[in-house]
Amino acid sequence: MPQIAIIGSGFAALTTTRALRRRGVAAAITVISPREELHYLPSSIWIPAGLRRAEALKLPLARFFARHRVRFLKASVTGLDARTRTITTDTGETVTADHIVIASGGQFLKKLPGIEHAFIPCEGIAAAEAVAARLAALDGGTIAIGMATNPNEPGAIRGGPMFEYAFILDRLLRRQGRRDRFRMVFFSPSARPGQRLGEKAVDAILAEMARRGIETRLGHKMMRIEPGRVVTEAGEIEADLILFQPGMTGPEWLGATDLPLSPGGMVRADAFCRVEGCEGVWVAGDSGSYPGPDWLPKQAHQADLQAKAVAANIAAALKGHPPARAFTAELVCILDGLDKGMLVFRRGRINLTLPALRPLHWLKRAFERHYLRAYR
Repeated sequence: MPQIAIIGSGFAALTTTRALRRRGVAAAITVISPREELHYLPSSIWIPAGLRRAEALKLPLARFFARHRVRFLKASVTGLDARTRTITTDTGETVTADHIVIASGGQFLKKLPGIEHAFIPCEGIAAAEAVAARLAALDGGTIAIGMATNPNEPGAIRGGPMFEYAFILDRLLRRQGRRDRFRMVFFSPSARPGQRLGEKAVDAILAEMARRGIETRLGHKMMRIEPGRVVTEAGEIEADLILFQPGMTGPEWLGATDLPLSPGGMVRADAFCRVEGCEGVWVAGDSGSYPGPDWLPKQAHQADLQAKAVAANIAAALKGHPPARAFTAELVCILDGLDKGMLVFRRGRINLTLPALRPLHWLKRAFERHYLRAYR
């Protein structure tokens, strides 16, 4: 029986699993990950406001794996030999497969001096809890929220959540009647952060910040983060709470492989999500570097689209056919503000931005329930 190994237990990994079984692929599937849970990070933005609890966003996957006839190996990958298609793990167990799907996500660059003095919200649910605890302990002060990218691969950024944190914390403090005791500052080395969303979206975001009284410090290179301050080439931002989203790169274990890597440290792939020059090795989600428009996003929706392409192409390969399914480049994002949301959509030449509307907030919550139904 053919063997398929999937590295990871996030969006791309699980969507690949579901899509393979939906296509009638009967191959043995092994999922390798240190975590047998899906952490639904898109909703972690609501933890500081108490709209979501951390435990409600952690979904055990044992039943999902049983339904889809998956063998789960609890382990961290330490290496991959593309020639023999063999994966090594920290448990000492190796896995050899006919097809390997790299869907382990990326990691955040932490080369900026003093980055340990900032919270990185998208690093996980625990980080969102830490932000909530720190905010609750403050009687007032300055909240600095910022983002940057991978200098070697400018598209390797996940900036949307930082806009959401800015809007959500502003709205939360207003609800609590203490916004007047806080100064809020948004900072970025980019003069126009969020450009992958489109020029109209950037204009709308910056206008919304101005309307809410959120100051901006844009277009200046970051030097370091110190306890209580962000230091840029243009000066310092004193802060009692610092949220910072650095650029992304590939997982650390890629350095111990013979896989082709992009300048930003991610696995190079073609439009079919094949790893370049590596027969039977595929990549989906944040671990990969793909051809496409300069606005190609690093987000769960794009990871799902890449995973569906991978599943279609593996199914074809198992029947002796060449890959024919290119992934769709598509950005769908609702930037939430706790009671309203702004919609941004990009596909091909279409770039749509809708202003902050109350129904869009509820649409984002409804989508969460719909998406997680397969895992509950």
